Amino acid sequence: MPIDDQALPMAVAPERPRLQLDRWAIAATVAGNALEFYDFLTYSTFAVYISHAFFPTGNAFVSLLLTLATFGVGFVTRPLGGLLIGAYADRAGRRPALMLTITLMTVGTLALVVTPSYASIGLLAPFILILARLVQGLALGGEVGPSTAVLLECAPTGRRALFVSWQPASQGIAVLAAGVAGFALSTILSQQQLAAWGWRVPFALGLVIVPVGLYIRRRLPETLEVTGSRSSTAVLSLLWRHHRRPLVLAITIIMCLTVSTYATGYMTTYALTTLAMPASKAMFASIANGAVMAAGALLGGRLSDRFGVKPVMILPRVALAILVLPAFLLLLAVTTVGVLVFVTALLTLLSVLSAVATTAALAEMFPNEVRSSGVAIAYALSVTLFGGTTQFIIAWLIGMTGSRLSPAYYVIFTSAISLWAMFKLPQPSTVIQ
Repeated sequence: MPIDDQALPMAVAPERPRLQLDRWAIAATVAGNALEFYDFLTYSTFAVYISHAFFPTGNAFVSLLLTLATFGVGFVTRPLGGLLIGAYADRAGRRPALMLTITLMTVGTLALVVTPSYASIGLLAPFILILARLVQGLALGGEVGPSTAVLLECAPTGRRALFVSWQPASQGIAVLAAGVAGFALSTILSQQQLAAWGWRVPFALGLVIVPVGLYIRRRLPETLEVTGSRSSTAVLSLLWRHHRRPLVLAITIIMCLTVSTYATGYMTTYALTTLAMPASKAMFASIANGAVMAAGALLGGRLSDRFGVKPVMILPRVALAILVLPAFLLLLAVTTVGVLVFVTALLTLLSVLSAVATTAALAEMFPNEVRSSGVAIAYALSVTLFGGTTQFIIAWLIGMTGSRLSPAYYVIFTSAISLWAMFKLPQPSTVIQ
């Protein structure tokens, strides 16, 4: 049968409209994702002040541990969010799932803003705080899968890793925003004002941006190929029967990514509590972390598209495992803002380069029909087991052993395990659904 030459242009005609959809996919994903991570991670930035408001035990170390444990509570519902919202996104579509996550995050953040302190309402205050963290964890557990799927499925051939890199880049934007807010408030307000009410201001600012995020996400293109034809149970059953091995590998690999992410995210608290730096200087760690995470993520995407995801996944992780101990030794020997920023930036860059390549590789391992649930569940389970406990474990190790190098040792240990899984990971296909 002869080929109709006139039909060929019809197959490629929609190129310009698709570019517009791609831009909206990036805008909608980045805006909502950054907002949700901002609300979630701001808690870590202001952990010291939240501990005074909700856990006044009389012992600063115990109060900090209780606050970091509550930070970890936000990870308990992440697997549930990954299961329910991830499967919902593979059944009903990416757009309704992402609208749901931003709504849930808003509810949790609002509770943080308006809940009185322990001094005002007693035990009810930490109880509400825990409930708010559980709702936030549910939202964030369901956010990563659909948002990553949208970015990958809207991406042009040869630019998939770059598009996916906007996922961790949006997290970097969130960290940067939290750091800038922390620096501004610690500069403008006194320590007493920060402890009394100033820590609530960044959460309130996040709520102001919510209407913009909702508006943009309503215009998000739908990338799920077939919607509404299966139950969530069928989606999860298909994932477990046919994609069990990549799911296990993904959980193991994400372990080191989340540990190093939350270890670098802990640098502000580390500078405040372990290095005894003033808040106005310690907040520069969060600013450096966020700025380098955002810029490094996009760099990682370009490198992955050019050289392949496996080299960019493995080599920076090896470098991080080698350099993390000397970096902390340098920081302890020369405790200045400049060295704090340098160490935080170096560790963040190596971590995010590997994270971007990993995210792209894992997303390509799952087909369209289970991609959201596969990525969401792997991410949520690993982050719950390891990310939710990282800052608590680091603080506990420092307190119990007296070794201020505990964060470095923990990063090295988890990196060694995840590197094994990275080598086992098959080379992602170049053509995906």
